[in-house]
This record gives sequence, structure tokens and C-alpha cells, in this order.
Amino acid sequence: MTVLDDREVAAAEDDRPSGGQRPRRLRTLGLGLIVPVLFVLAWHAAATSGAYSPSQLPTPLSVLGALGDLLARGELWQNVGISVQRVLAGFAVGAVAGVALGGLVGLWRPARDLLAPSVQALRAVPSLAWVPLLLLWLGIGETPKIVLVAIGAFFPVYTTVAAALAHVDPHLVEVGRAYGRRGLRLFLTVQLPAIAPGTMAGLRLGLAQGWLFLVAAELIASSIGLGFLLIDSQNTGRTDVLLLAIVLLALLGKLTDGVLGLVQTRLLRRWT
Repeated sequence: MTVLDDREVAAAEDDRPSGGQRPRRLRTLGLGLIVPVLFVLAWHAAATSGAYSPSQLPTPLSVLGALGDLLARGELWQNVGISVQRVLAGFAVGAVAGVALGGLVGLWRPARDLLAPSVQALRAVPSLAWVPLLLLWLGIGETPKIVLVAIGAFFPVYTTVAAALAHVDPHLVEVGRAYGRRGLRLFLTVQLPAIAPGTMAGLRLGLAQGWLFLVAAELIASSIGLGFLLIDSQNTGRTDVLLLAIVLLALLGKLTDGVLGLVQTRLLRRWT
């Protein structure tokens, strides 16, 4: 049996469900739910203690009621759908740009010396600082929101890809060259698998950063979306809707990160 056959058999065995995986997953899920359950209980206790008025801190049941109202009016899916669309579009643009520029900086020393200081300086600019400039240049449509999300997603991806490529084991690269691999083939077969863990971590960080930048965009220049729901509920005194928007942002961020985590697991299983 060849080494390749051994790897294929091992991968097939990893993909095959084992008897111990289900209890382990249930135990992990149970442990992960402890903190949210305790948080909701503490929230309910604080809301019913009399220390806060209902307008300051509504109960979890009041927030569920607000969820039902938005569902009944058909507004919830509109706000959630447009926010998810903006995040996915901006994340795709930012991730591609981050991988491309990070690859250039990580692989080519002159580009690193030329570009890295300026990119790191731009990374320190807060999300809200970009908003007036993007509104001035791009107007108040969808484009500035997607661009702002792309900016947020770009920097973590760029940083992790550039750093990972700069620290790839040179002996590994030499072995690849000894087997006749050059240029793109060397990158795809040797360097890309070597930086896969760092790149996937950067993509997950970029996705989380994209959600943060989305809220900044929707708070200022939007008439629909979860960020708009936040500011609109503040202006109308609907704290229950405000808290609902925060909970939805947390859940959507966790859901999208979980999907990317599944992709990460499969890719790393194949490449490492």
C-alpha cells in the first residue's frame, strides 16, 4: 500500500462516524449552553428586581414578544436578510483582497518593505472614521456599506496570510523546489497547505470584523438592516427591539462563524 493510499484510508476513517463522537458533541453543546442560560437567568433576575424600569431593561419574555411582533409584520426577515447579504458580499471582497495582498507581501520582500508599514497604519483607523469619507465618495446606497464591511474583513485576512507566508519553513519550500515545483504550483502544493490553519483563522477573524463594521455602516446611513433596527429602536424607546437586534447580531455572527469553522475542519483534514 502506498503512502497516498494510507492517507486516503485514514481520511475515510476520520470521516466515518464513531460511537464516541455523538456523546462528545452533546457534552460540548451542553457546556456551551451553560453560560447563555445563566446569562438569561441573570438578565431576568435583574429586569424583575425593580432596580431597572421596563424601558431600561425589559425581560427576556418582552424581547421574545418583540420578536413575534416583527415576525408578524414581516420586518424581521427583511432586516436580517439585507444585513447577511451585506456581510457576505463585503466579506467576499475583503477576503479576496486580503489573501491577494497578503500573499504578495508574504512572498515578496520588496513588497513587504514597501506596503506593510502603510497597511498597518490604515489598520488602526476606527470603523466610524471611514463612514463620512465613504458617504462622500460613494453616496448612501449599498456600495459604501459593502465597502466598509470589506475594509473590516480585509485587515485580519491580510495580516494572517502575510505573517504565515513569511514564516513558512524554508526547508519545506526547498523540498518542493527539489521536486520541480515553481511559482503557482509551489504555492498551491506546498505553501498554501502550510499556511492553511493561519489563513482559516484569519478568515474567521475577518468575518467577525465584518459584522462589526456592518453595524457601524447601518447605524449611520441605512433605512433597513439590524444596525438600522438598533438606532431606530433607540429613537423610539423600544429597548426590547434594541436588545433583540443585539441578540440577533450575536446569533448570526456565531452561525456564520460556525459555517466557516466546518469549512476549516474539512480543509485542514484534507491538507494536514
